[in-house]
Amino acid sequence: MPIFPLIFVAVIQGLTEFLPVSSSAHLILVSELTELSDQDLLIDVSVHVGTLFAVVIYFWSDVRMAIAGSGRLCLGRVDSSDAFFALCLLIATLPVLIAGAVLLWTGWIYHLRSIVVIGWAMIVFGVILYGTDQIGGQERTVSRWRLNHAVVMGLWQSVALVPGASRSGVVISAARYLGYDRVAAARLAMLMSIPAIIASGAAVLWQAVVQGDIAAVGYGVVAAMFAFFAALVSITIMMRVLRRFSYTPFVAYRVLLGIVLLIIGYGSSGTNILG
Repeated sequence: MPIFPLIFVAVIQGLTEFLPVSSSAHLILVSELTELSDQDLLIDVSVHVGTLFAVVIYFWSDVRMAIAGSGRLCLGRVDSSDAFFALCLLIATLPVLIAGAVLLWTGWIYHLRSIVVIGWAMIVFGVILYGTDQIGGQERTVSRWRLNHAVVMGLWQSVALVPGASRSGVVISAARYLGYDRVAAARLAMLMSIPAIIASGAAVLWQAVVQGDIAAVGYGVVAAMFAFFAALVSITIMMRVLRRFSYTPFVAYRVLLGIVLLIIGYGSSGTNILG
């Protein structure tokens, strides 16, 4: 991939990864609606890894707590708030790992990469985000994360493997439905992304190394760097905005873009959008 498209993809990923608008959808759209070639899976994962470092730095206090708790968890001890937090994070990650492995093994992960699927996912999950944000309470914070809530949020996160659903948006929807305030919902969504990105990134990078695709790894490093800086800016802005506003602007964007995508998708296939 030439350097400019690579940087373009990385910046888009960084800006949209933690917004509830589906970063994967935007990456796919870059190739579908422009003359840029479709980024391969390694580049896709590389830009996710770049955003991973951004969220780790921004939420370092939470990450440090999870690391400390993981040590106690490995010893079979859940006798502290740190260990319980690490346990919740682990439980919330298992569903998406299992679902991702199944989709990758069956090949369905590639069949889902279409404008029509993205369009419907943008609209449907956008409406769900609006509904849960409106009815959701404001009484729960990250410190009140419960094990059964981690299970529910983990199951919702696995649904976000559908392009356009938005991993961040789906997890935020689940958290708002369970009563977490807007900032806490976004914070948990970002923290839950860490183990999921690590797992997917490690698998694809290992595959690239085994295949001797060193050049692709180099491109991946460049993409990760640009995604990192873009994501850090995006996270900072989003967390400040959510202290004053709801998720409605994101919902409006999702629905409008979804409608446009359906018109384009059904138009290109010669199928009537209504039937």
